[in-house]
Amino acid sequence: MLEFRYDTQLLIEGEELDEDGISDYFAENFKGDCLLSVGDEELIKIHFHTNEPWKVLEYCASLGEIYDIVIEDMDRQSRGLHG
Repeated sequence: MLEFRYDTQLLIEGEELDEDGISDYFAENFKGDCLLSVGDEELIKIHFHTNEPWKVLEYCASLGEIYDIVIEDMDRQSRGLHG
């Protein structure tokens, strides 16, 4: 069994986005691993493993428009089922 079940990926489009600030917020407020927060002031790609993807979506939506959202259940995938 995986410690963090959901592979959460999305793009944030906005203004004055700060990838370091976003990474710091994740580290301080979310339980998870494999964080990737890369981009520039207008577009950030997020990749994060968590058990509470809805919290990630809520936070990211507060920063700008979110899209290309993918949430995959890695536990189901490891059992050969569709995620």
